[in-house]
Amino acid sequence: MTLWMVRSASGGRLADEFVEKGLVALGATPVGDLSRFSDKQAIIEALEELRPEFKPGRLQAAASQWIRFRDEVQRGDRVVTYDSSRRVYHVGEISSDYQHQPGVIADFQHYRTVEWEGEVERDVLTSQARNSLGSTLTLFRLPDEVADEILRALTGQPVPPESQAFEDSEDEDEDALLQGYRDRALEIIKDRINRLGHREMEHLVAGVLRSMGYKTRVSREGSDLGIDILASPDGFGFESPRIIVEVKHRSGTAIGSKDIRNLVGGRHASDKGLFVSTGGFTKDARYEADRANIPLMLWDLDDLVQALVENYENADQETRTLIPLTRLFWPV
Repeated sequence: MTLWMVRSASGGRLADEFVEKGLVALGATPVGDLSRFSDKQAIIEALEELRPEFKPGRLQAAASQWIRFRDEVQRGDRVVTYDSSRRVYHVGEISSDYQHQPGVIADFQHYRTVEWEGEVERDVLTSQARNSLGSTLTLFRLPDEVADEILRALTGQPVPPESQAFEDSEDEDEDALLQGYRDRALEIIKDRINRLGHREMEHLVAGVLRSMGYKTRVSREGSDLGIDILASPDGFGFESPRIIVEVKHRSGTAIGSKDIRNLVGGRHASDKGLFVSTGGFTKDARYEADRANIPLMLWDLDDLVQALVENYENADQETRTLIPLTRLFWPV
């Protein structure tokens, strides 16, 4: 059984569109329709003329991805794509041959149709499987052990116990390797955050806001006023901006429009809102936020991690204790 990973752009931002339109796709290529090339070498030669600034490793990597999507992926193969905001893998079956259409989704143009079957939460998978799914490549075949684990999880069967880590044998150039380490590090940070309890999550969000220059007040445990954190320059909410923060820590459960209305209802005109959801947001929720009667920002898990990493140097000890991070160096 063959199972492919096809990434839906950076951070899985197009995962919903992949599912809604019933396909997986690769982005734009300067060489256009791949059907007109006889083999991988022909693609490389065309790409050398169009992109002379590309290093040989990058040429090889790009051509390998495109020819694999065109020739190796087959009807009946299974496929997954990752939605990092909800931390779920969508699983389906390839149902067409390679097709080319500019702008099929955003700037994507190479696609295959898919019959989507369901989704698997990242947190139910073993750490070995999660590491294997973290390859930098846009398209790659998953090891049989990982494929079996994902399909077992899809059908509600228990996954196997932790075992020796799976190896990814794909060739990756230095730029891709660096990006891969960054992406994997962010996923590990998200894993750590997702294991926090709800109260710890509230204090983490408050800590991130403090690192951004605000003073915060976390509501007492058991309070049910729809305000988990109050952030402001003075810490009392007397000075503007007065930010009302609600935190929902529900992995795999997207926040809907009703929750957004509950947060903004009855707020003062000068209030600002921040809704943090580790389970992501539905499209209706994002629409509701755009038309809210107060300025409202939505943070999914990706946004929270980005804010944490960008402001970590200013984080206090409480925040660093919740999520300990260290700086790594990479040769330039």
